[in-house]
Amino acid sequence: MKFALGLLGVLIATAAIGTPAHAQNRPWCAFYSAPFYATNCGFSTYEQCLATVSGVGGYCQPNTMYVPPPVRHRHYRPYPY
Repeated sequence: MKFALGLLGVLIATAAIGTPAHAQNRPWCAFYSAPFYATNCGFSTYEQCLATVSGVGGYCQPNTMYVPPPVRHRHYRPYPY
């Protein structure tokens, strides 16, 4: 039993190490009220942010550090006549 629990712990630890966490940088930030005074800038829409702060207190503002991903333009070939 101890061996099985130890093996399970090792498997969970290796799975956690193999997937690094990345910070979310989205267009909207939630600023939570007391007692936490936390900030979360992981919202794609204002409605998502507003739904999160409703009930716990806080407000939403645009993320001033947000940089949208580069736009890739498609190259069209002219239709051969």
